[in-house]
Amino acid sequence: MANNKSAKKRIETNKRNRLQNRYYKTSVRTLTKLFLKTLDDKTPQSKEKLQTILNSIYSFLDKGTKKNVFHKNTAARQKARLASKLSAIS
Repeated sequence: MANNKSAKKRIETNKRNRLQNRYYKTSVRTLTKLFLKTLDDKTPQSKEKLQTILNSIYSFLDKGTKKNVFHKNTAARQKARLASKLSAIS
């Protein structure tokens, strides 16, 4: 356990940051799974739904990169892979 005031503050800061990082990572993971599941559907509405999901994933990846949750190359790689999967069905 922390023995001084600054160490206690640091514990609280780390807890806050951990929760924030987890929010971004789990959101990206969940949306990616939803994207891949929707990718299997071959309905006309699925194309529009896929694009909105992809935009949400891009948003979370970009915001997470800005807050140093994801490395910039990791985010770019994930975005490129998802975009190529979407363009493959077109």
